[in-house]
Amino acid sequence: MVKEQNKSRRSSDILVFLAWVGGLILLNILAANFFFRLDLTEDKRYTIAPVTKQMLGSLENEVVVDVYLEGDFPAGFKRLQQSVRETLDEFRIYANGNLRYNFIDPSAISDEKQRIAFYTSLAQKGIVPANLRATEDGKQVERLVFPGAVIRYQGKETAVNLLKGNLAASPDQRLNQSVEGVEYEMATAIRKMAFQGNKIIGYITGQGELEQQQVTDLLGSLQEYYRVARGELDQIPSLDGLDLIIVAKPTQPYSEADKYKIDQFIMKGGKAVFFVDPLNANMDSVGAGGMFAIPYNLNLDDLFFRYGIRLNPTMIMDLNSGFIPMVTGYLGDKPQTEMINWRFYPLLNNFSKHPITRNIDAVYSKFVSTIDTVKAEGIRKTPLVYTSNYSRILEPPVPLSLEEARLDVKPEQYQAGQQAVGYLLEGKFTSLFRNRRAPGGVQDKKVQEQGVDTKIAVFSDGDLVRNDINARTGQAYELGFDRYNNVTFANKELAINTVHYLLDSEGLINVRSKEIELRPLDKVRVREEKTFWQLLNLVTPILLLGIFGVSRYYLRKRKYERF
Repeated sequence: MVKEQNKSRRSSDILVFLAWVGGLILLNILAANFFFRLDLTEDKRYTIAPVTKQMLGSLENEVVVDVYLEGDFPAGFKRLQQSVRETLDEFRIYANGNLRYNFIDPSAISDEKQRIAFYTSLAQKGIVPANLRATEDGKQVERLVFPGAVIRYQGKETAVNLLKGNLAASPDQRLNQSVEGVEYEMATAIRKMAFQGNKIIGYITGQGELEQQQVTDLLGSLQEYYRVARGELDQIPSLDGLDLIIVAKPTQPYSEADKYKIDQFIMKGGKAVFFVDPLNANMDSVGAGGMFAIPYNLNLDDLFFRYGIRLNPTMIMDLNSGFIPMVTGYLGDKPQTEMINWRFYPLLNNFSKHPITRNIDAVYSKFVSTIDTVKAEGIRKTPLVYTSNYSRILEPPVPLSLEEARLDVKPEQYQAGQQAVGYLLEGKFTSLFRNRRAPGGVQDKKVQEQGVDTKIAVFSDGDLVRNDINARTGQAYELGFDRYNNVTFANKELAINTVHYLLDSEGLINVRSKEIELRPLDKVRVREEKTFWQLLNLVTPILLLGIFGVSRYYLRKRKYERF
């Protein structure tokens, strides 16, 4: 009897064992053929966007990523380092073996000359170094770090700066913004090298717009993603064949035929970005003894009004503004120059929570005007950029003189609040030429009165996309670079993000919407309750282990005492 029971129990154990082995084999087969990953975090910080997965899966050759975030860092940089590593691990999985990465510590080079030469090469590639202050062995030390990466693909390479975000934010917030942007920065750089864009951008000229040298950096940066063409509007029959047009600081009036070409381009689904100055103002005239800023006659007011906005012929002064060099006195026969706050150059550092403007740094504007919205059926209007709360609005004619910079500030004059200076318009636009004949001088006489879904963006500052020129060398500075203060603002990032969104609103640009919530500890409670939590973490595991051991002992004792 006992033998039969033992034999039955042995057979049952063998069947259970075989079932477990079979289950494990089946699970491995399923895992090998049906890949999936689960992200159980609330903010989905480890989830890669579908558009990124699709792009990585389309790679035909290997991408190599060299990340220069290796070394002994404080907790904030460690978090950024870990986020980059985790993102690249995810990228490698979806790239089907076509992505490889290395983490490199530039400071590990023992020879000082070689280390400095390596630092220089990284800076020349565009990786911006940062001074990191830390405490080592009770002493404050400074270390030069390069929070960036170099991505290589088929003999091409590009640099990616990983320390992004708004400089006005706290260090913890800026590092968190950098973590939020890791996927977008990496994926955009890979797309730029591995996939040639087939969309065409037209830079429109013929009405006194910025010359090509003044938009060299913007157009050159856009050429890394798209095909860029340039042409005079009155010399081409239509804008058909283009996907997006850029109008940058026109100074001469548009003819009805030229407006018709732009209008019909938008009606057919074309996208457009307008950087327009309502008032005629420039620093050359101001420096020559002053001037009055008066409205331009661009003949675009009715076009913008029909689309849902109005560019006002006003001038904004802002207490949060840039600086210009001014002669404040003489030492002997030598002029003494100081950087003086120039309130006609607002620093735009208030943005809407939109993929175009999320987590970008301040934007440098010059002689900017206000924008109002007007009724336009079916058009969604999103303000993108604002001035600070301490703004002032001047009506034309606006006197511009360097003496303004010398005057004492009267805070009561700067109470206009935040003013929107950039708008995104989305929807089905109504043609300006609805119920009208096509103007003379155009080939296509058939007016499309109602448009299809499309998008345009309008900014009330033509200088947002103008890069300065080095007077000595004739070379263009980077867009957004302030040569007087040696600071680079986010003008180029704003312009490129706008173009990306208009041309591919469902694409990678939406990855910028990723949000990771900071959950900092309450430092006061940490200090007050430190001892309690230390004891809890030390004693509780030992106590639980003791309870488990005692319980197991008595259960086994009861079980075997029956025999």
